[in-house]
Amino acid sequence: MDSDIKVIRYVVGVGMILLIVSNVLAGNKSREERKSRLMSPVRSFHPKEYVCYRASEPIVIDGKLNEEAWQHAKWTDDFQDIEGGSRPVPRFRTRAKMLWDDKFFYVAAEIEEPDVWATIKQRDAVIFHDNDFEVFIDPDGDTHNYTEYEMNALNTVWDLLLEQPYRDRNFVLNNYDLKGLVSAVSVDGTLNNPFDRDKKWTVEIAFPLSAYAELKSKPAGGVQWRVNFSRVEWQIEKVNGKYHKKINPATGFSYPEDNWVWSPQGVVNMHLPEMWGFVQFSDIPSGGGKTSFKWNRDEDVKWALRQVYYAQRRYVSTNHRYASDVNQLADLREVPDSLNVKIYRTPEMYEAIIQSPFSGKNWHINQEGRTWSDN
Repeated sequence: MDSDIKVIRYVVGVGMILLIVSNVLAGNKSREERKSRLMSPVRSFHPKEYVCYRASEPIVIDGKLNEEAWQHAKWTDDFQDIEGGSRPVPRFRTRAKMLWDDKFFYVAAEIEEPDVWATIKQRDAVIFHDNDFEVFIDPDGDTHNYTEYEMNALNTVWDLLLEQPYRDRNFVLNNYDLKGLVSAVSVDGTLNNPFDRDKKWTVEIAFPLSAYAELKSKPAGGVQWRVNFSRVEWQIEKVNGKYHKKINPATGFSYPEDNWVWSPQGVVNMHLPEMWGFVQFSDIPSGGGKTSFKWNRDEDVKWALRQVYYAQRRYVSTNHRYASDVNQLADLREVPDSLNVKIYRTPEMYEAIIQSPFSGKNWHINQEGRTWSDN
């Protein structure tokens, strides 16, 4: 791995690694069994965009969002179904907002919920077995070495580091902790009380920038991160004075969870970082002015390379080797003819390169799906 992509590693025994991986995969089974490992979503929609302003005052993490800086921060669009606008509109509203300062990247979310409940109290348990709120952050946008964070209404936390998406390698650092992270929940209603009707729960999270210090893409005016948010919502019912997941009589199991997100993924899979939204940092204090989002045209080049990656996955599954020429690859309709794709291949790996007509940079992608430039 290149020196500029260092990640925090823990030295653990082989047995512990196997235990961690098996637990994580077991927890994700309900999601993963619905995903194709060769899934290649078409970007029929543009990823969401957000300008994140500098906090104009100290932020107290209490879940209440009563600082003036939060009042001036803009809400995101309401969350949609993870597959996009063709799916039903979520039953309850979810929206988020962001700020930053020299120490933290702040995320807040307002989660409409008539029945606020949570059961999981152990850190790093599989939080999405409860209703939850999730944050995915990939600062340098290469789709590798990104963090996943989940929390429930009890403020129980699960934070992970993924060296690669599940499609490329099923290895997760489950014992990874975002050191210095602070989070809080405020409930407008009564937690775990089925005898009243609640309004919402609000979360507030301070992600320590020190946890991302080894990445080159640090927050500053104009810098963009890939970020997405997800809400998992289960159908529940009230039985004998307690909340229970609603059972589908046809299967004898609970109904599948709903997945509502800020920037739609196109498929039921949050682990496609190339589909996440763009957060652009601004040096202007919240409420002190306006910064326009600026689309980086090199993202179009990176998306074209991603289509080559998807096509190579399909090609190797049939031919048991990677294509050596772009003309061997089918279904590259999202790769403009103006972009000259070069492929260099060995028996077990490849690298595709496009020189950007916008910046002049050479952008690369390999069989592990990582993108990078020469400069």
